[in-house]
Amino acid sequence: MGCNRNILTNINGIPYLQTTNTTVGTTSVDLALGSYRLPLPPVGYFTVRITDAIPAGTTATLPVTLTRNGTTRALTLFDGTPVTVAELIGGTGVFTVFNDAENGILQLTSRTVV
Repeated sequence: MGCNRNILTNINGIPYLQTTNTTVGTTSVDLALGSYRLPLPPVGYFTVRITDAIPAGTTATLPVTLTRNGTTRALTLFDGTPVTVAELIGGTGVFTVFNDAENGILQLTSRTVV
């Protein structure tokens, strides 16, 4: 018989992180989530609040990265393609991300454009 693993996510609630800086570069747009003492769960969801909008006129095809505690990772869609500025442009707001550090997944799970 196989071994079934029961993976629990967010046992202590869903972390809520706010952007502390948005940096538009030539190869990506980075949303900095600041430095936090407590680590994110290795597997689970977290919420991101964009407090400073991606500037209007930013190239819509630039991929989006998230930086937290000095680590930068690419934000992806369901099929693994990078999230681009086109998915997040339009001001400030909140979106949900699924993080699986062991498998390298950082995936946008909430719809951000109409």
